[in-house]
Amino acid sequence: MYGILCATVEELTALRARLDVDAEPETHGPTRVWRGRHAGEPLVLAQAGIGKVNAAAAATLLLGLFDASTLIFSGVAGGLDPELPVGAVLLAERLAIHDYGVMTGGTLTATASGVIPLGAPELEALSPVPEAVGATLRRLAEVLRPRLEGPVRLGGIVTADYFLNCAETRSQLHARFAAEAIDMESGAVNQVAEAWGAPLYVIRTLSDLAGEESHLTYPQMAQMAAHNSALCVMALLEILTAVDAPTAQP
Repeated sequence: MYGILCATVEELTALRARLDVDAEPETHGPTRVWRGRHAGEPLVLAQAGIGKVNAAAAATLLLGLFDASTLIFSGVAGGLDPELPVGAVLLAERLAIHDYGVMTGGTLTATASGVIPLGAPELEALSPVPEAVGATLRRLAEVLRPRLEGPVRLGGIVTADYFLNCAETRSQLHARFAAEAIDMESGAVNQVAEAWGAPLYVIRTLSDLAGEESHLTYPQMAQMAAHNSALCVMALLEILTAVDAPTAQP
């Protein structure tokens, strides 16, 4: 069972236009879930809402109630790498939450999320995805590059519960973590997926370059970015269903 998540209405609209899902959703608390199928395989599509809490709750719902065995998170992100343009697709091979830790002297020292922060080592690098997930993402990048006009990159995503509208912070995060993008959900979904032992594939399209004009460019570019991410989800499903297809016996 594939569990596909997104955060916003634009992302949901782009996915529903391409997936074979029910016309009406089930509602579970704040999360709306559509049942469907792809190439004969069952799937569920959820609009999680924005932020780490919503994303973690929706991921847990898909894994626990709907028995999803694989998670896919699709949507938009803010760019941290100045060399990556709006519209670039980022496949997350490294992930972390960076706004969790210890606050002392007016400064937050980030630590790995989910551990007791006091005495924990400072977060210095993003965590790599499992090798099997990474291999699939590399295959996906090969498939996507001839299909999309913009760049397709494997890279790192940091997650925090804020919309980044600051060029100085963008530069700091890019330099510190070698991250290409920032979002508000992926790290939380990754923490849930790790706890459940489920593979997670994160696909993000850059809707803005997370600087001082992000609030101006995001509304114009979000629909385009969601469209690109949805196309990538369909390509990923093609790869996953081919791998999961039963082999004919002689």
